[in-house]
Amino acid sequence: MKRILIDYKKLNHDVAARLIDSYPYGYGDEDIIVLKKPSGEIVEAVEVRTEEAIYLVKISKSLSNFISNFEENIEKELDKKEDAEIALAENEDISPNQEFESDADASTENEGLL
Repeated sequence: MKRILIDYKKLNHDVAARLIDSYPYGYGDEDIIVLKKPSGEIVEAVEVRTEEAIYLVKISKSLSNFISNFEENIEKELDKKEDAEIALAENEDISPNQEFESDADASTENEGLL
């Protein structure tokens, strides 16, 4: 299986969601994997497994904030989308409960006029 070292900012939505599911309350010392790059640099990461690969997500202070704020950010995005849909509906001249006369109704009313 492929192992990918990646920064959390570059995760796609599905892998980010798995990261949150794997560490809903954050990660501890026992979750940290220490890696040494060929350059000698030491990198700490947490593991997220998918069917395709094992992602080793680099640890940073930002990662902790990302995990704690992920669900809140998703809710904010959904709220923005709902607000945009409501604003679009309000800008239209048609109300959701407005009834329309069908062509059949209009033709029967006009028959008496001939």
